[in-house]
Amino acid sequence: MKKLKTYEKLFLKRSPYKIEKRSGKYIWIKGERFLNFSSNDYLGIASSRKANRIVSDAFLNFDISSSSSRLVCGNYSIIEKAEEEYAKFFGYEDALFFPSGYQANLAVISALFEKDDVILFDKHAHSSIIKGIMLSEAEYHGFNHNSISHLRKRLSKLQGKEIVVITESLFSMDGDLLDTREMKSLKQKYGFFCLVDEAHAFGVLGEKGKGIATELADIAVGTLGKAFGFSGAFVLLPKKIKELLFNLSLPIMHSTAISPAHAAACKELLYIVAEADEERKKIRDISYIARDRLKKEGFSVLGDAHIISLKVGDEKKSLAISKKLLEKNIYIPSIRYPTVPIGKSILRISITSMHTEEDIDLLINALKDAWSKT
Repeated sequence: MKKLKTYEKLFLKRSPYKIEKRSGKYIWIKGERFLNFSSNDYLGIASSRKANRIVSDAFLNFDISSSSSRLVCGNYSIIEKAEEEYAKFFGYEDALFFPSGYQANLAVISALFEKDDVILFDKHAHSSIIKGIMLSEAEYHGFNHNSISHLRKRLSKLQGKEIVVITESLFSMDGDLLDTREMKSLKQKYGFFCLVDEAHAFGVLGEKGKGIATELADIAVGTLGKAFGFSGAFVLLPKKIKELLFNLSLPIMHSTAISPAHAAACKELLYIVAEADEERKKIRDISYIARDRLKKEGFSVLGDAHIISLKVGDEKKSLAISKKLLEKNIYIPSIRYPTVPIGKSILRISITSMHTEEDIDLLINALKDAWSKT
C-alpha cells in the first residue's frame, strides 16, 4: 500500500475510465461520446460487422475452451491448422499461438536462451521482453534505443560467443521504426540470432501487412489484439524451436491453450487482414498528415508510422492535458512511468484507418487549447 501512495504522490497512479461501449473510432464514458486516439484497432477490424460475425460463428461451431494445456489434451487440429496458415502467410516454417503477447515473449525468451548465450536488447523494448530476458539463464546487455552504432560496438566485443539480438520493428511508445537494412547487414557480419517483436507492425506495415522484418527475424512475435482486431498472440518460428518450446517452456506447459473457437476465428481474420490494402493506405496517409500538422504547430513528436509520441515530460502536466482533452471529447490517456521513464511522460496518439483529416483538425485545436491552459 505504501507503493500505491507513493505513486499517487508522484502522479503515477492509474484509475482507468469505465468504457461503456465502442463504435469505430468512438468510445462512450458516462453516456458521453469521445473521439478515441488511444486504440490499437488500427484497421478497424474489431469494430467491423464482418469480423464480429466471423468470431460469433467460430464460437457457435467450435468448442469454447480447450480445457487443457497443449501437452495434455488441448492440442486441437484447428489450432494447428490456424498456426500453419499464419506461418505460410508470413513466410515462416511454423507458428505458435498464445493467450497474450506478454505471455508469448515471456514464454519464448525465458525458455529458449541459455547460460552460454549473450542477449543484446534494445533498451526501449517492451516490458515482456525484458522480463523474459531476466527469467532466462543468458547473459544480457542493453544497447541504446534504435542505435545501430551502439549495437555494433556491443557486437564487436562479443565475437566468438552465441549472440542473440532482440528488438522491435515498430516501437510501441516511441513510434519509430527499426532500420531493418542496417540490422540485416550487422546480422550478416556477426551471425547473431534475431528475435523481432512486430506486434504493432503486423497487419499494417509491409506487403499485405506482413511486417518489415521477415528477412531479418529468425523469430517474430505478433499479437492478435491490435491490427487483427481480436485477442491473443502468435510467434513465427522454426519447427525445431516450436518442438523445444513444447518441452521446455513452462508458460506453455502449465497454461490452458487457446480455445478451438478462438483458433478458428484467428484463421478467418487473417484473410481480412490480408485484403485490407485500402485500410493500410488510409492509415499511412492520415498518419503522415497528423505528424506533419503536429510538427508545424510546434509540438515535439516522435514517430515514423501510425504511433505518434507527443512529448510532455512532467507527469502532472501530462495528466492535466489529458483531462483537458476529455473536456473537448477527445480521449488520449497520459503515458507515465513505468511504461516510460520518470519525467518523460507522453501522450501516445494511435492513428487508425477510421480517422479522418477532420478528426486531426479537432485533435490539433484541442491540444493547442489544452496545452495553453496547463
